[in-house]
Amino acid sequence: MRRALRFVIALVVGLAMLAGIASVIVQNTARTWFEKDIVLRSQLVLNGARREAVSILKQDDRAALRELLVEITQDERIIAAAACSKDGQPLAATDDYPTNLACADIVKSYIEGDSSFGKPWTAIRDVLGVDVHVTALPVTLGDDLGAVVTLLHDMSFIERREAKTRYFLFGTFALLAFCAAVVTMLAARLSWRSWNQEISRLLNGVLGGKDREEASPEFQPLLKHVREFAARIAEQEGEGDGRWTNERLKQTLRKHLEGEKVIIVANREPYIHEMKDGKVTVLHPASGLVTALEPVMRACSGVWVAHGSGSADRQTADRQARLRVPPGEESYWLRRVWLSKEEETGYYYGFSNEGLWPLCHVAHARPTFRSSDWKQYVTVNKKFAETVCQEADSDEPIVLVQDYHFALAPQMIRERLPRATILSFWHIPWPNAERFGICPWRDEVLQGMLGSSIVGFHTQQHCNNFIDSVDHYLEARIDRERFAVVQQRQQTMIKPYPISIEWPNHWVKSAAPPADCKAAVFAELGLKPNALLGVGVDRLDYTKGVEERLSSVERLLERFPSFRGRFSFVQLAAPSRTVIDLYRELNENVEKLAARINERFGHGDYRPIILLRAHHEPPTVFRYYRAADVCYVSSLHDGMNLVAKEFVAAREDERGVLVLSHFTGAARELTEALIVNPYDLDEASSALASALMMPPQEQQDRMRSMRAIVSEFNVYRWAGRMLIDAARLRRRHRLTGRLSERITSEEIAS
Repeated sequence: MRRALRFVIALVVGLAMLAGIASVIVQNTARTWFEKDIVLRSQLVLNGARREAVSILKQDDRAALRELLVEITQDERIIAAAACSKDGQPLAATDDYPTNLACADIVKSYIEGDSSFGKPWTAIRDVLGVDVHVTALPVTLGDDLGAVVTLLHDMSFIERREAKTRYFLFGTFALLAFCAAVVTMLAARLSWRSWNQEISRLLNGVLGGKDREEASPEFQPLLKHVREFAARIAEQEGEGDGRWTNERLKQTLRKHLEGEKVIIVANREPYIHEMKDGKVTVLHPASGLVTALEPVMRACSGVWVAHGSGSADRQTADRQARLRVPPGEESYWLRRVWLSKEEETGYYYGFSNEGLWPLCHVAHARPTFRSSDWKQYVTVNKKFAETVCQEADSDEPIVLVQDYHFALAPQMIRERLPRATILSFWHIPWPNAERFGICPWRDEVLQGMLGSSIVGFHTQQHCNNFIDSVDHYLEARIDRERFAVVQQRQQTMIKPYPISIEWPNHWVKSAAPPADCKAAVFAELGLKPNALLGVGVDRLDYTKGVEERLSSVERLLERFPSFRGRFSFVQLAAPSRTVIDLYRELNENVEKLAARINERFGHGDYRPIILLRAHHEPPTVFRYYRAADVCYVSSLHDGMNLVAKEFVAAREDERGVLVLSHFTGAARELTEALIVNPYDLDEASSALASALMMPPQEQQDRMRSMRAIVSEFNVYRWAGRMLIDAARLRRRHRLTGRLSERITSEEIAS
């Protein structure tokens, strides 16, 4: 027994010493490997972009050079990048590049470190209390040094891996000591069998989609690598030809935001429950916002906070006003907020839609502002902000505040949750500073929006207008290079995110083939087989240019008699905000205009204008898209307009022509559409005639090009870009907060 005890003690002591020595060796070796790997990754990244970099340097295009650097930093561990001229002058840099790493020092160190300009220069520098690996690489123009590109790598992962490696080593040696003391061979066999079983279990779990599969501590480092590898495979499979998909968006959320749920705040709910004939009916609202955001929520999960406006909404929700949606899928939560009649009238119909809506749209409607409406707007924004805080399950939630109904909510949420990541997206245009000054509460609106981490718009022009408005009316520091507003210690980024639609669209998947849709729609409308059909899909809103659209059809029939008796235009018009006088007048005017055109050019069963003034569910809308020869979007002023993109998505047959107002954001992307000024009836009618006479091959070429744009720049890309930007901002704030805490603790200690 004593011999055995002495053997065990000697074995344990010897293995402990060996483990310590091995840990030092492995740590040093691993760190060397990691640093070499960082340098190799840097070279590979730059080599992939070298040809483009050389071209940009020759053209001296600094904006393009900065975009290239931003693209390079998409790499998982590259946190910042900069390009310096050979004489030490900065050429371009990403937003997160630290100012204390001056180009002059980097270039000097590089030249002194390697006069051949062939190898990279590396160093470890402290940035905000965190070790950062600096790699300086050359970009040559012929035999001359054109620029030095500096890449900064986050080295925190090395420390984590070293700690896990040490833990693994000591655990392994301890286990070996114990097993060797009992019976070496038997223990080795049992350990080997157990190891195989654990690996098989983890691989089956992780690669099978069980992300929550638990592992014993010694397998945690390996499990981390397996999960990363599985995530990369899943992401590549989701990308397919490089496009964003719902799966890629899920992977992005897991990777950059650790899988946290997203809270969306929007006035409109994605599913409305109405009581009809004693039964509860589910409706999909006619809203571009819902069309865009609903696929994102199905991909990301989380909570959608919205006004419960349906007559059966209360009886379908639980005591907390919550329910799982979509029906039959239940992939996310809908949290309804109940509003009184006075609150809805003042906040929604009053300040939002009689004030902000006409203020932001150049559509010749005078905004109306009432102090009573403003009070209700403040009250409702507070109510929604409190609801968000109730739904948040951490002090750092991700909140997406949607549209002009909640301009005050970001600051209200920020006051309750200072560490929240808040993204506000304004779905309508933002007016110039002089026009925005009409609003009596302009300062409060701007201040509320600046509670956001990021404020997003559809176009750069709207971003410019917002920055100008802040500059005109608030005391704030404007960083126009980074497009940010800084007040005290709060920074808000202002960025363009052109919104889009789901691709592939799930309504298209369930739709009948275009030929069947055309036959069914023609039968419903009583059209002849050789008839030509145009379609418009809108809420009845004065910004949509419905009157101008119908007048263009009238002008078409005046100028091109050959289309009389053959061409019909169907307008799917969902009544909207009819409690407002201006909207009631629009409804009456559209009906009178349609009746006048039909009386003028109609005969027998032929009606040139078919006005379907009712709510239409998405499957019905898509049938009309697929049946139409032309779709006319005539908005007088629009942030984006998703009807244009829905029409393109619906046309799998690559037929049909889109006539598009150049006052829409979509006109900047769908350039193969026939772009028109909707106020110019001659131009619009000529475009309609060209569309109806366009050869099939040209239709196919135009539609194929637009479908490529919509498929690549889809709503998942829109959401992914915003969430990635939010993750970077959160990471930077955490580093800054860590530095501030360290400085504070040092001041207290001193």
